[in-house]
Amino acid sequence: MKLSDYARKLGVSYRTAWRYWKDGRLDAYQLPTGTIIVNENPGREQGVCIYARVSSAENRDNLDSQAERLKEYCIAKGYRIKKVIKEVGSGVNDNRKKLNALLNDENYALIIVEHKDRLTRFGFNYIKILLQKTGRNIEVVNEAENGKQDLMQDFVSIITSFCTQIYGLRRSKRKTEKIIEELKRD
Repeated sequence: MKLSDYARKLGVSYRTAWRYWKDGRLDAYQLPTGTIIVNENPGREQGVCIYARVSSAENRDNLDSQAERLKEYCIAKGYRIKKVIKEVGSGVNDNRKKLNALLNDENYALIIVEHKDRLTRFGFNYIKILLQKTGRNIEVVNEAENGKQDLMQDFVSIITSFCTQIYGLRRSKRKTEKIIEELKRD
């Protein structure tokens, strides 16, 4: 597709699209006549979903800026954004409602995440394989540069998850004991 058509489709000026091309942010090439052709891919046609996540409500500002960075990335790549999903929850939690709804929805070609751990702490490759079976994919904008740091974050997440489960079980045990005492009194 010509750069002018691409700019029109994206809703940006030709100059902005040209700047994207000049900065190397577009998959495009220039013909000998000077015409710039932007290469198409499925994510551009079928649309992409942006998934942004933070672990706690305290980081809500980071959630918004993460989503904005991903929007800019998608625009620069020429992707058609179908929806932006922002979620607050642990990356270890495998029952996040918004992520589950996204994975069940099949009306997109690509999920865009900033880091692998923003999607999930564990099982990223399983999710990727299953999505590919349905003709979808995941694109990670920033691959982890420091494997040690990533491993330490995973370790802390596991410990935190187990601790919350243990304390949750103890709390529910105490509630059960209180219910039994109440029933015995009656």
